[in-house]
Amino acid sequence: MIAATGRTDADIIALAADCDDQGVSGMLVPNFSVGAVLMMKLAVEAAKVMPHVEIIEMHHEAKKDAPSGTAKLTARRIAEDVPVHSVRLPGYVAHQEVLFGGLGETLTIRHDSLSRDSFGPGIVLAVKNVRKLSGLTIGLESLLFPEVIS
Repeated sequence: MIAATGRTDADIIALAADCDDQGVSGMLVPNFSVGAVLMMKLAVEAAKVMPHVEIIEMHHEAKKDAPSGTAKLTARRIAEDVPVHSVRLPGYVAHQEVLFGGLGETLTIRHDSLSRDSFGPGIVLAVKNVRKLSGLTIGLESLLFPEVIS
């Protein structure tokens, strides 16, 4: 199980091939927060009717990658060309807003991790279930929402 973000598409393809070659299951999880997974799922649904969308993600100043893996995965699941704006400042843990614009209205879906404790339930869920999966699974969605293909 890998929780690190900043993986390239080539890295992910190689990791999937390694899982297949070894006959093992693996997980690449950009965000272990259950709330962040819900935010991504809601954003995908909202984008079906409000296609004008941008993402703002905010993290602590020591986060090495920008945009975050969560923002990249959210954008990829909505549409490849979703603009992502990154902020790195002291005081943040992990926050993401998905903003939608429509005729005379906006919609914001926001998730805030206020402490690293927010990642615990997702980590436990992944550890308990990773061996039930096959190949490489990206994200927690397939464990929380079996109808979602990772």
